[in-house]
Amino acid sequence: MRYEFATAGRIIVGPGTSSELPELARAFGGRALLVQGRGAAARGGPAGQLARRVAAAAELAVAGEPSVADVEAGARLAREHACDVVVGIGGGSVLDTAKAVAALAANDGGALAYLEVVGAGKPLERPALPVIAVPTTAGTGSEATRNAVVAAPEQRAKASIRHASLLPRVALVDSALTHDLPPSITASSGLDALTQLLEAYVSARAQPITDGLCLEGLGRAAWALRRAYHSPADAEAREAMSSASLLSGLALANAGLGAVHGIAAPLGGGYPAPHGAACAALLPHVCAGAIAALRRSDPEGAALRRYARAAEVLLGRGGERAALIDDMVRALAELVAELGIPRLSAYGLAADGVPALAQQAARASSTRANPVALAPAELEEAIGAAL
Repeated sequence: MRYEFATAGRIIVGPGTSSELPELARAFGGRALLVQGRGAAARGGPAGQLARRVAAAAELAVAGEPSVADVEAGARLAREHACDVVVGIGGGSVLDTAKAVAALAANDGGALAYLEVVGAGKPLERPALPVIAVPTTAGTGSEATRNAVVAAPEQRAKASIRHASLLPRVALVDSALTHDLPPSITASSGLDALTQLLEAYVSARAQPITDGLCLEGLGRAAWALRRAYHSPADAEAREAMSSASLLSGLALANAGLGAVHGIAAPLGGGYPAPHGAACAALLPHVCAGAIAALRRSDPEGAALRRYARAAEVLLGRGGERAALIDDMVRALAELVAELGIPRLSAYGLAADGVPALAQQAARASSTRANPVALAPAELEEAIGAAL
């Protein structure tokens, strides 16, 4: 078995470690483009206070998930100010913006030249500018991945710019920056991390290094997500979820994901569905569909054994394989409901839109790593159950 593992150049983890950011930025030349969420600095929370300590040459405010126009504007700003490092402080959308801007600032052409699926998908001709990624949510793991997700509104899709140089030079993971997250963001981002850990563990591209990362992350999320949601000031739970999110990014970057993310990508391109919430709504139903397909096609295979092992970690107990897996699916559905995740119909998806969405999902790169091939009809069933 041949496999590779690549990640951020340097990963620094722990409460309070974000205080090292100004010195780290200076080490890359000091002319930083600061990327953060719109209004984050004005709110005066930990992330805003941190941003004010960065002596930035220019600043870019991000409102929601980045579009082609957003990242192209950011790249122009970085070039105009001769920036030599991009610092992203925020959630997954902010970090993806920072990475996409770093890529375009160092290369000719617009975003569509490099976007997969909806664009030309060309490789970068020159390495991206260095990126320092400072997550303020515990969810996407973007601080440890080599892609940047960008919305292409005209194509009604989201796609990635992907290159090894998009792996951040430094990932600075300080759980203290997550303490002021509202419960809804704690829920959607945390369930995104859990989804990534589970999908990477059962992925067709799973490997020994990512297996360990996934099981460790699932073990943390199993107890910490509920606590962080119900008790936002619980520092132990926040630290566990920040680590689980990081581990999910390390894993997905090397083992891939699955059909949940294969559906979520086109769903987010065509409807105003936040990525984490979309993944959370789909998770129990896609798992149920994959497990049913595996029971028909490969009942004694490795994939069902992996689902059972994940169930042991998430449920904290053993048991007969089939019952254990079924209990996990029920527990995931109960968790999604407890954490107040909206159904997909809340974003405007209706039954007549499901077949087209399933067709798009069947072609998605994440779906190809699913542990079992799901036909469009099976994808339709899972999506319909999440409406």
